[in-house]
Parts: sequence; C-alpha cells; structure tokens
Amino acid sequence: MKSRIALSVLFALVAATAFAQSDAQKSFDKLKTLAGSWEAHVTTIPPLPDMGDGAQAEVTMRVTSRGNALVHEMKGAETLDDPTKYDHPVTMFYLDSDRLYLTHYCDAGNRPRMAARSSADGKTVEFDFLDVAGNLQYGHMQHAVFTVIDANHHTEDWTFMMPGDKPVRAHMDLQRTK
Repeated sequence: MKSRIALSVLFALVAATAFAQSDAQKSFDKLKTLAGSWEAHVTTIPPLPDMGDGAQAEVTMRVTSRGNALVHEMKGAETLDDPTKYDHPVTMFYLDSDRLYLTHYCDAGNRPRMAARSSADGKTVEFDFLDVAGNLQYGHMQHAVFTVIDANHHTEDWTFMMPGDKPVRAHMDLQRTK
C-alpha cells in the first residue's frame, strides 16, 4: 500500500512538472500581451543629434507563426514606411527548448542574438548578448530590457554598442495606440 501511494505521489509530481510553464514560456507569454501598436517617447544617452531628446517613434508588435514568434518593428514617428531608405529595425522573439531568445535585424547590417532572463515579479524581461552575425563596422545591439507596467504602458531599454565599445542607451516609454 505504501509503495502504491509513493508511486502515485511520484507520478503526480512528474505530471505537475511536465505541465508547469517554464520561466521562458511565462516571459514569452508576457511579451505576447504587448501585441499591437505603440507610440514611444525616446531619450538617448548620450543624446544623438538626429534623435534629439524626446524623439517620437512608432512600434508595432505582432504574434505570428501560430504563436511561436513575436515580431517587433520600430520606426521614427514621422518616417515614411520605407525600410530601404529609413531606419526600420525588426526584432524576432522566439522560444528554443527552454530558453527565450531575440534576434535583432539591425539597420547596421547585422543580427545580434540575445537570451532572456526574467525578473522575480515577472514584469521585466532582460535580454543579454550571446553572439552576432554580420557586419560589425557600425556597431551592434548589445542589450534589451522590456518592462510591462500595465496593458497599455510599457518601457523598452536598448543598448547599442558603437565601434570602440562606446554604448548608446535608448529608453522608450510606450503607450498603446487606440
């Protein structure tokens, strides 16, 4: 009788573990709640001459590939939707096994890949640099942090590493558009 109870408890634990969401899945699900259109107020450190303090940007996030990927596109608010002439980076978020990754398709001509780690409260997802493919002549994206404040408000912090390892930090305060 004791062995049957122990075996039942063991099976219950295995089943609970198998169905428990990983931190990566929880973070990915949290990011997918950001699907939609956003207006962003952007500040950079150091200030960039073409951005100015308080530049405006538009961000669109869309769940795709039957829920297996999240597409993040950003552009200047007044910029025409022509990625051949204007900055129009795309970032893809996706799960691979038990890890959440992003690949940033940068207008600098490269594709940095980063891996996520989530905060204890589950509201912040931070991405750490893993590797990069492509041209590094103009620098590359190094770090990203997404913080969900509520359903209509989140922030994004991006760090771009210029040649000579000089960081440029961009903070975006985003409000959902109606």
